Amino acid sequence: MLYHLIACTIGFIIDRFYGEPKWVTHPVIYIGNLIRTLTRMLNKGQHRKLKGALTAMTTILLTGVIVGAIVYGSYQLHAYVGIGVEALLIACGLAQKSLRQAANDVYEPLVAGDFERARQKLGWIVGRDTAHLDEANITRGVVETVSENTSDGVTAPLFYALLFGATGLWVYKAINTLDSMIAYRNETYGEFGFVAAKLDDLANFIPSRMTGFLLLVASPNDYKLSFLTRFKRWLADAPKHPSPNSGYLEAATAYQLGIQLGGLNYYGGIASHRQEMGEPYVQLSATHIQRTVVQMERTSLAFLIVGLFIGGMFIVT
Repeated sequence: MLYHLIACTIGFIIDRFYGEPKWVTHPVIYIGNLIRTLTRMLNKGQHRKLKGALTAMTTILLTGVIVGAIVYGSYQLHAYVGIGVEALLIACGLAQKSLRQAANDVYEPLVAGDFERARQKLGWIVGRDTAHLDEANITRGVVETVSENTSDGVTAPLFYALLFGATGLWVYKAINTLDSMIAYRNETYGEFGFVAAKLDDLANFIPSRMTGFLLLVASPNDYKLSFLTRFKRWLADAPKHPSPNSGYLEAATAYQLGIQLGGLNYYGGIASHRQEMGEPYVQLSATHIQRTVVQMERTSLAFLIVGLFIGGMFIVT
């Protein structure tokens, strides 16, 4: 377990300052190709829910076996080799730098007044229509995305890495990739992606709530609401989100920044209203993008520290 904790720390640092290694094909590409192939073969005819479950289990099992074999083989060579390989695998599964870059790609043209380019960049990271958004709604799109992915992209994979090493992280990433590719509520994927969606909800249940709580504790709060007030309102607002987990991130961000998230979005020209979370003490503006990135980085570091502390206690005892 000590080696896993060391590898987690090194992987976290690599991702924070360097990001994904550019000299390797990202493992998510291989996972995505497998899911795409299985979907093509199985998402037809009868018993689609069962076939979707088979797709999910096959993807998760193969990912776990392959990563586990790589990690095991590396440690058989030498402890230092094992730690190095595991750290690289963990770094590849985290998204601190890529999240920061995606947010900055929208922030920079937005503050320069280039709304067209800001809308275009936002469209790369959200599913909603962006062509006619103003500054407040462009900002809201980035803030909501970075908030949600603080858990999905950083702390949730880190949670499983701290528990089970790189193998646990990549099993989680397989579940998360399944969710992003086949867990849609439509005629094509409604039954086939049912199991994938439920597995993702389950895998994110604990990390999302831990992350939301740490966000309340570790990030700045300029509006001087007491912690108890923010905590109660966070718990009250989080279930308003259609996702059973994402609301715990967005509601925490809303109360820390004194803003309101949720509201009206358009998807393919069709209006969709989501219940508001938080209170609009201030109007959303581009500065909140940078503030949300700072929250993501502080909360991620706090999550690592808590995980290392708990892991260290188990080692000592």
